[in-house]
Amino acid sequence: MTKKVFYNSSLPRAGSTLLQNIMADNPDFYCTPTSGVADIVLNSKNVFNHSQAFQAQGLSNLEEPFVEFCRNGIYGFFKAITEAPYVLDKSRDWGIHYNLLNRLFPNPKIVCMVRDPRAIYASMEKNFRKNPLRETNTQDANHLIGTTLDKRVNTWADSVPVGVSMDRLKDCFQQGIDKKMLFIRYEDLMANPEQEIRKVYDYLELPYYDGHRFDTVTQHTQENDEVHGIYGDHKLRDKFEKLPDDYEEILGYDLATSIKNTYPWFYTNFGYI
Repeated sequence: MTKKVFYNSSLPRAGSTLLQNIMADNPDFYCTPTSGVADIVLNSKNVFNHSQAFQAQGLSNLEEPFVEFCRNGIYGFFKAITEAPYVLDKSRDWGIHYNLLNRLFPNPKIVCMVRDPRAIYASMEKNFRKNPLRETNTQDANHLIGTTLDKRVNTWADSVPVGVSMDRLKDCFQQGIDKKMLFIRYEDLMANPEQEIRKVYDYLELPYYDGHRFDTVTQHTQENDEVHGIYGDHKLRDKFEKLPDDYEEILGYDLATSIKNTYPWFYTNFGYI
């Protein structure tokens, strides 16, 4: 029986799948792959606000019933999947919708993996280069879209999943939501995994599970990356190790510097050099 649901609302290409699979080593946790539960809640909110039937009854009169509907729907969903007492649900939507979550479950716990944006964009570009036979929807030669590396970075910066995730993260800081969240830098997790995972347990107010092993990580979550396209890569590497930073090699010094200058708030708040 699920006692509590926690949330993983991380940047793309920042280790959210890795975090899910580390935490899933603990038998008290059910850790989702990329989850659609947030979509169910947000679509329900849309229906609640725009349904004439609800409007005719007065939305203010139905707020608490709607909250109960969402709350029990989330618990019911996971009750049918797992007997683990704790769930870590992974969706990029949760962080920016903290205030909605807070109505459903007061003081929700949201973990957010972050990573140097230069490395995120370099990772996107590497996947682009590795898949010359696949349609990426990144380039349109007729309109000169994505036809150069810097144009591809601009495309990713202005769209999903990277651009909207960075905007939402910035808004979390502007609203003060960041003070309620736990941020784990991907680079720190790879360098000192036990230290960073202990931070997660402390934040969740749960005892640390001594069964975690960080030489290798078992792949617990499964999802079909064909659905996500070439930029959805949810298969863990065989060995737990951080590969050398190569964003200057991939992006070039000028573009890497431009990316850093684009997100001064990010580099200041997360202490990247």
